[in-house]
Formats: sequence, structure tokens, C-alpha cells
Amino acid sequence: MITGELKSQIDKLWTEFWTGGIANPLTVIEQITFLMFARLLDISESRNEKRAQRTGKKFEPLFRGDQQHLRWSRFKQLGGDEMLKVVREGVFKHFREDVATRSRLGDYMKDAQLMIPKPSLLVSAVNMIEALPLTEGDTKGDLYEYLLSKLTTAGINGQFRTPRHIIRLMVDMLEPKLTETIGDPACGTGGFLVSVMQYLLETHTSKPGIITHQDGGKTYTGDKIKPEEWDHIRKDMFHGFDFDSTMLRIAAMNLMLHGVDEPDIHYQDTLSNTFPEKFGRQASDAFDVILANPPFKGSLDESDVHPSLTGKVKTKKTELLFLSLILRMLKIGGRSATIVPDGVLFGSSKAHTALRQMLLEENQLEAVISLPSGVFKPYAGVSTAILVFAKGGRTDNIFFYGVESDGFSLDDKRDKIEANDLPDVVARWRKRNAKKDTDRKSTCFIVPISEIKTNNYDLSFSRYREAVYEAVMYEPPKKILSRLKKLESGIQHDLTELEAMLG
Repeated sequence: MITGELKSQIDKLWTEFWTGGIANPLTVIEQITFLMFARLLDISESRNEKRAQRTGKKFEPLFRGDQQHLRWSRFKQLGGDEMLKVVREGVFKHFREDVATRSRLGDYMKDAQLMIPKPSLLVSAVNMIEALPLTEGDTKGDLYEYLLSKLTTAGINGQFRTPRHIIRLMVDMLEPKLTETIGDPACGTGGFLVSVMQYLLETHTSKPGIITHQDGGKTYTGDKIKPEEWDHIRKDMFHGFDFDSTMLRIAAMNLMLHGVDEPDIHYQDTLSNTFPEKFGRQASDAFDVILANPPFKGSLDESDVHPSLTGKVKTKKTELLFLSLILRMLKIGGRSATIVPDGVLFGSSKAHTALRQMLLEENQLEAVISLPSGVFKPYAGVSTAILVFAKGGRTDNIFFYGVESDGFSLDDKRDKIEANDLPDVVARWRKRNAKKDTDRKSTCFIVPISEIKTNNYDLSFSRYREAVYEAVMYEPPKKILSRLKKLESGIQHDLTELEAMLG
């Protein structure tokens, strides 16, 4: 649980970068990530050294004898000018050349660059990061998530941070298991993968294993998770792909700070021709669960897209190609919750119709959760929906839910409000019944596939919901006119009194 004091430390660190001349939010987070990583490397090295002294077992050091000055515990004691030189010329070179070749971090550390221009800013940042509790359980993950919440601008390729409560809704609907493999073909900051980790901890912690803090926050220890299951979680469960190296670094750090020691994060455009060959089994029939909010950036060069994606759905639109990709990446019986723009639900092109037909007739489309258009503000005002489906099988009925409120205002401010349909979405989903959920005037109902076929596979919530009309009592025109005259008389009286008061 992140406290007010920790938040103020992050706020201050953010302000230091801002006033120091680094205004791009992604650059700020990336540079803080590098410095956090430098500190974590030193912490890991110190632990390995102590363990070796205690057990007599050797280990492969992260820092050779002539690299000891590159450790956080050493350079943090230097003056500003000397620290800047050591970090820029030594520490980051170590990231690119040594760390990149000896760990899974290679893909996203090979082009690491220090962007901090001023010695004073570096010293201030190092001192503040030194004060952060990077060794204290889930607090380190919470503070990084708070840092990520400061991302307030959309990316140039249609990227924007998915709200964490929407991610958690999708995770709760899929209910991932400890033995499964989880993937995200456009992972961004790793929010979906991190949310799965948090879900597993919460659902596999006994009551005595829950630590309640003074401020009411809770830490879930995952005490019911077995050692072999922990090993799978830390090394083999989570797989993410992105073609933005900054996002890869941030995602890897996010997962590491949430207890995933060796996240499998790759630099890769998952729609491209190179994806299947480069990653072997990970490219096809590999995942039990895929959670995704793919970028909706319009069209792309068809020659760069792997033919397996366009074989059944001939299109250049990324939102359709990603759905085809996800189906290919899933194991038979594997399931996905994926965010799509509303156009996917009702688009009339051949590609749109073919994609929906494939989802319904060759796979099991289970749910369409319609989201209000303000959910992704201030990043974007696009209307979206969540598709929940499984690879293979057949579709008999589809669960529809029209979310009217997600617990936040639907303007750019996104202030927290009381109205929130998301808990009801999960509750109704888990007890769904095709025979009982038939009220089309409700926010939730089930539609048989036969009806959807007759509507050209249209998946719009509004297509199947019956309009609800409110009865309005009729008033004669004379009565309405009489009320207006009384209102006018009252206003005139108030104006007369106001003029008298003003003299």
C-alpha cells in the first residue's frame, strides 16, 4: 500500500525532472526506471555476495573487479559533476554491453541512454530514489504504478494507458490460474500482466496471510502458492511484446517490482512477418490467457503482415489483425479478453463481417461488454467494448452488458464517483444464465447466436437492447401557459426588489 508520504516523494521526484528540463512524461519515467534498475542491480549483487559468504557457493557477479565504481552504493556518494560522468559513461555502458548480454533484459537495455543533462538533477534524483522502499514487498510495485499513473498523454501509435480498474475487470472475468501462461501482444507498460499477478496473490492468500496496514490498505502474501508455482510465476508465466523500447523497459521494471524476477518481454511487432519464426512456440498455440488493448492506429502495409493473419480476414486494419493474431497465439481452449473499438462490433465491410463470423462460428465468443466513451479520457474519447472469447469450440449464446458508469466521471477530469457498474458486471457474468437473462430492457442480457446471425453478425449492445420510454403526463397548453406567466411574474418581482435594494 502506497502512503501519502510515498506519493509526495514521487510527486517531488517528478517535479524535479520537470523543472530540470525533462517534460516528456515517458522520458521522465524511463530515466527513473533506469536509476531504479541501477539500484536494484546493486541490491541483488549485495544479496548474492552475502549468500556466497554464508554458503561458500560461487556466483557470477554482475560487476567485475574493475566495475565496482559503477555500483549504486558507490556512485551515489560522488559529487554532481563526477557522478554525471560515471553514470553517463560507465553505468549506462554497463547496461548496454554487460547486462544486455547476460540477462533477459538485453532486448530493452541495449540502447539505454542517460537523458539527464544537469549534475544537480541527477544528484537530486539519486537521493530521492535512494529513499524509496525498493526492497519492501509490494510497496515497490505500488509506487511504480503510482508513477505510471502520471502518464497523461497518448502515444504516437495509438498507445494509451489502459485504466487499471478496466484491466482488473477483464482479469476478474477470465480468472487466470497458477499453472497457466499469460500473454499480451501489445503490452505497453505491462498493466495487464501486473494485474494478473495481483489477482493471483489476492486469490491465493489465506486470511492469516493478509497483512492489514494502519491506513486500511492490505498486502496479500500469496502464502497458499506452492514453491513450484512460484517458480513458474517468476520465470515462465508472463510474456509481453511491444515495438516501443521505452515501453519494454517500463513493462519489465513494472513486473520485476511486482515479484516477477525474469519477465519475458520482447521487442517485437507481433503483426509482422518475423514474429512466428523468431519466437517459435510463443508465436502460435502457446498461451492459455491473452489480455490486450491493442493500438487502433488505422491501416498498415499489408506486405509487412504475416500471411497467417490475413488468410481468413483480408484487411489492413490493425484492430482486426490483432484479433486474428490473438486467436492464433491462443492454445485450443485458451481464452482472451480484448478491448476493441466499437467499429469492430458493427462494421459492414467484408473484413469486419468475416472476423465476427469467424469469432462466432469457429470459436466461442462469450461476452460483449460495452464501455462508455469517456473511459479512456483524457487519452482518447473513442467508444470501445471488451470481447471475451475462447479459441475453438462453438458459440451458442453471448452475454451482453452495457456499462453506463465505471466509477469515474466521463469527462477529462475522471473524478471518482459513487456510480459504478463494474462489480455488477463481474457478479452477473459469473451467475449468467441463458434461460433467465432475457430482459432486453436491462443493462445485461443474453442473446442466442441465431439472432445475431440474422443481423449480419452485428455485436452492438444497442442492436439488441429494447428502448425504455418514460411516460410523460400530458398538460393542456393553457395550464402550461399559466405556469409560465406565474414564473415570469415571480422573476419580475425579484428584479423590482433588487433594483430597490441597489437604490
